[in-house]
Amino acid sequence: MFLGHFGVAFGAKKLAPATSLGTLVLAAQFLDILWPNLLLLGVEKVRIVPGLTAVNPLDFVSYPISHSLAMALLWGVLFGIVYWAVRRYRAGAIVAAACVASHWLLDLVVHVPDLPLAPGSSVKVGLGLWQSLPATLAVELAVFGAGLAVYVRGTRAVDRIGRYALWGLVLFLAAIYLGSVFGPPPPNAAAVAWADQGQWLIVLWAYWIDRHRAAAAAPPLANRAPAL
Repeated sequence: MFLGHFGVAFGAKKLAPATSLGTLVLAAQFLDILWPNLLLLGVEKVRIVPGLTAVNPLDFVSYPISHSLAMALLWGVLFGIVYWAVRRYRAGAIVAAACVASHWLLDLVVHVPDLPLAPGSSVKVGLGLWQSLPATLAVELAVFGAGLAVYVRGTRAVDRIGRYALWGLVLFLAAIYLGSVFGPPPPNAAAVAWADQGQWLIVLWAYWIDRHRAAAAAPPLANRAPAL
């Protein structure tokens, strides 16, 4: 899943309004931000197999550190602890930790059975929604749209950046997603890993957006502290 993770980040803002959208995006995408680095280090492995599913050509050979259930829960707890240590905002810590763990649950829906339960476990799971392109598009867009709607209703732009940067990000994410689904498969695993480093741009973009938006009834930008 791709767009759905960002939908979770957008929607999570309502539960932790003092936490920046950038932090929530980082949390929701944390497993996929960790994964390409482990690929480049040779710790985890993926193969390109065109036609493997109707949606995704990636054969996830081994990724127990980034994408096993046990490690997803552990990464979530660690993310929440670090956030709590820095911000002392309980709701933000809990929601950020949940966003990290939610990544595995959403992946469970779309992946074929390749998600391990724990490092060293031979049990792999996945409900296989990627076998159907129409069903995948419907679920991805529904989750993304619902989360975005919650964010838009719960916040307001305090200037033009807050308005146009948000919709620019939405269009950018949609373009990436449609390109990955309908475009040619990547040439090799290294290309996938390096391309995925671009997710840091999305995280920074989300921080930028949130600095220029406020809660629907919040004071003007000049009178409030930036969220983190």
